Amino acid sequence: MKRIAAILLSLLLTAPLLAGCGSQAGLQDGYYTAQAAEFSHGWKEFITILVKDGSIISVEYNAENASGFIKSWDNAYMQTMLHSNGTYPNEYTRYYANQLLEGQGQGSIDAITGATSSHASFQILAQAVLEQARKGDSSIAIVDTAH
Repeated sequence: MKRIAAILLSLLLTAPLLAGCGSQAGLQDGYYTAQAAEFSHGWKEFITILVKDGSIISVEYNAENASGFIKSWDNAYMQTMLHSNGTYPNEYTRYYANQLLEGQGQGSIDAITGATSSHASFQILAQAVLEQARKGDSSIAIVDTAH
């Protein structure tokens, strides 16, 4: 009887420790996506990350229009934005994505002048996609990025 009580007591004392270890787990392996809930100026932004061995190994940040055309491929938009804002989607999407990759979701993301609205959306989407990766939830997170 004492032996059974000792075993039960031992299990009760170690269970919180084991549960704590599981909650400290980092990013789960897989593909994860967070997408804006609404179109903004004709574009819906998204982030997709690939996690392998608990580390982010790939980040794609971009936007698409209603027909699925990717914003950073739009040369006319690029020219207009470059002349008015000093940057363009193919530049700032890569820059923001690279910062997320290098910081592994831990560091801050510096804004590029001329792409501050996208920076704000990126921050919101990045938090959502990282939360999906922590939970191991590969469904697309739909996020309100209005700011």
